[in-house]
Order: sequence, then structure tokens, then C-alpha cells
Amino acid sequence: MGTVLKGFLMEKERKHSFFEKKEKLLCLAFGRKTGTRASIQKFFGSFFQKRTFLLSCFLAAAAAPARPGIDAPTLAATGPFAVGVATFELVQPNQIDITSGKPERSDRHLPLRVWYPAHAGGTPILYHAALPGPDEKPVPFTIPGIAVADAPPAPGRFPLVILAHGYNNTPEVLAWLGENLASKGYVVAAPAFHDPPAFGGPRIMESVARRPLDIEFVTAEVRRRAAAGEKPFAHADTDRIALIGYSMGGYGVVTSAGALLSPNLAPATGGVLAPYVAGAPKAATLKIDNLKAVVAMSPPMRLGPQLSMWTPGGLAAIRTPTFFIVGGQDHLVGYNPGVRTLFEAETNAPRYLLVFREAGHNIAMSPAPLAMQDRLWDQDWFEDPVWRKSRLNAIEAHFITAFLDRYVKGDTAKASYIDGLIPNSDDGTWPNAPLTDYATPSPGPPVATLWKGFQQAHAAGMTLEFKSPGS
Repeated sequence: MGTVLKGFLMEKERKHSFFEKKEKLLCLAFGRKTGTRASIQKFFGSFFQKRTFLLSCFLAAAAAPARPGIDAPTLAATGPFAVGVATFELVQPNQIDITSGKPERSDRHLPLRVWYPAHAGGTPILYHAALPGPDEKPVPFTIPGIAVADAPPAPGRFPLVILAHGYNNTPEVLAWLGENLASKGYVVAAPAFHDPPAFGGPRIMESVARRPLDIEFVTAEVRRRAAAGEKPFAHADTDRIALIGYSMGGYGVVTSAGALLSPNLAPATGGVLAPYVAGAPKAATLKIDNLKAVVAMSPPMRLGPQLSMWTPGGLAAIRTPTFFIVGGQDHLVGYNPGVRTLFEAETNAPRYLLVFREAGHNIAMSPAPLAMQDRLWDQDWFEDPVWRKSRLNAIEAHFITAFLDRYVKGDTAKASYIDGLIPNSDDGTWPNAPLTDYATPSPGPPVATLWKGFQQAHAAGMTLEFKSPGS
């Protein structure tokens, strides 16, 4: 919190600063005329120094990332359900740990966030999390949510989504998506993988080894608890499962969909993945049963120039509909070769490829919290150099909603939001678009080639491609 306080106090010295803007909002909120920093300090006295007040100042004007802005495409909007969130800890007994340099066994603890449709009422949660700084020390931050902790679940059975975060990330940075989907009738389970605090080097192989194993374990554990009637898992329909993963989590969900792991991963992971690589006895056990859809955001094809994640042709083993999302300037996992290569290689499944032109790798996490805006390293966990993050999130929520509703819920009406669209968003037109109602979303074909659900002049800089099985 010290870093945030320092940044907050320093802003007064800048023209048109963040503090001056927020000061006006805060004074209006408390029924007072706009004043100087000193007058606010005098009014609030010692409370100004307290974390609770400082936090409320920031949150007074903060919007929960799960709720998209006014320029969001149609399906990005939150759904009809209130959202609850529950926190659990899952334990995998006697797991191999390779972080010490030599394999050892210990129990593996996985914290789990679960978002679910709920009854309305209660105070929304404030998420607390941290990401490593350049010295690998954690930098704490908060993100406002729309979910209410332990809210009573809404009646019904809802498809299950496993949401897998990226390397050194946390579930909280994807809470915007978990909450958004829960409001639309999904139960979303997001494990915290506790990656080793390192960037590159041998310790990253622990995450390569664990992602698919952890996803399989979490899915099985949610199934078990759902069958036992434990809340909120009892409301999860485990016959309808979707996987969503970002970055390292994208590698995990593609593997869990059935892609064949490269045998080179056996020695690279200290033998952890040896039973699961292509041709090994347990190779098929990582594949998730009853899987209806996969969303892979910026998944890595390889680590470095030599170590491929999957065998040549390994993506062809996938039969599940897949939606790939990538930035056209992703220099971490690559676009082409990279995510486009995976899209082309998954020849036996219906699949989509959404490309944000000029975007980089950091396309999936929420907008940068205030505490992560003092230093470029911290901000770059969240933000893209070109695209506004809230815009990226809204478009992703729109397409992920259409894709999951179409393939998981069987809602064929949502197909028109992803099928039959003109591939290059820049080429879309709407000849008779209303001139006075500028915010009206495009109805899509045959009336318009402007992507369905997007407003006029707000579908630009993207491509969306589809390939059917066998192509």
C-alpha cells in the first residue's frame, strides 16, 4: 500500500493529474465543494492515512472489470444472474516437486476460486492478489468485483468452466471473465497454480509439468464434489465442460483437450510428464471427458527454439471446438509461427482464430489496478502498448460468450455472432445504419457485413477466421 499512497500524494503536482480528477469526484460524493489536498486531509484527519479510507477513495470511481463499457459489443454485457464467489483449497497428495532441482514428493495445495450464479444481495468482493516485480518480490494490488462472497447459489444446473491463468499470474486477474460468465449461467472454477517466482530458466519447467496435471485434477475434484452435492459445486453440470486458458494456461487447456505432448517434455520436466507424453501409458488420461469447448488465449507452441509442447501433428488429435485468441504482435509465444500454427494444425476440430492486430501478449488480464501503475514492469503485466485493455476484455467476453453458448449450451442463435462473418473486421459495412442512434449494434448478415453486435466504427483492427474439421 505504501507505493500506492506515494503515487496518490505525488499526483497533485502534475497538471490535470489523477488526484485532481479524483478529488472532484470524491468531494462531490461527500457533498463538499472541490478543495485542495490540504482541505481534504483536514476534513478526513487521520483517516486519510488509513488504508481503509485510501482504498475507498480509489474504489469510489472504480468500475468492476466484469462490467464492460459503453462501447462494448452486445454479448459482453453481464447476464441475468447475480454472482457469488467461494474459495476452497484442494490438496493433491504425494506429488512430484522439481523446483528444488531434484525430484521430491509432497502434497500439492491448490487454492480455488469458484464463481457461480447466485441470489442477489450482499456486498461485492474486493480481490487481493500480488504479482512478482522485477526482483521477484510480490507487488500487491486489489481489483473490485461484482461477486458476493459465499452468496446463496441460484437454483439450476449450469455448465462447468475451468479457467486456467498464465505463468506467475493469479485467478484474480481473470476474475473479470469468471464473473462475467457466471452472470450468464456458468460455474467457473479457477485454480491458483502457484508458479515458481522465476522468469525463464529451469524453474519454469515446474509449470509446464503441472498445468495439464492440475487441470485434470481440479476437473476431477469438481466432478466428485458436484456428485456429492457440495455447494456451490452441486449446481455444476459436469456433463457440459469448457476449458479456458491464458498463456501457460492456454498450453494446459490445449493439452487437456487431447493434444499429444512431445516426448522431449519427459526429461525436460524431470520425468513428471514421462507417463503422459505421446505413446506413454497414461497419455490419454489427461484428456477431459465431456469437454464441449476450449478457449486458448495466447498459448505457447514451444519454449525456446528447441522444446516443442506437442508432437508434429499432435494438435490433430483434438476433436473439441476451439477458439484461439492472439495478438498479431505477440512476441512471447508468437503469432506466425505461433498461435496461427496451432490453429492451422488442429485439423480435426471446428476452430476459430481471433487476432487483435498490433496487440502483444498481454491481452487477457484485467486492466491494470492503480497499485500496478507506478512502474512500467508492473503495468506491463496487464496492459497492451496499443490496445485499451477494457476494450480487449469486452471483445473477448463477447466472442467467448457466443462461442460457449453455441457449443456448450447448444444455443444455435449465438452462431450468427461467430459464423459467417467477414474475416477482416475493417471490411465490414452497414449501408443503412441509423444515423441518430449511433450506439445501435449491427444486426449482421444479410443486412450488414459489419460484425454482428458491434457498433458503427467500433469493429476495427481484428480478424476472425473459421476452419471446419478436415480443413
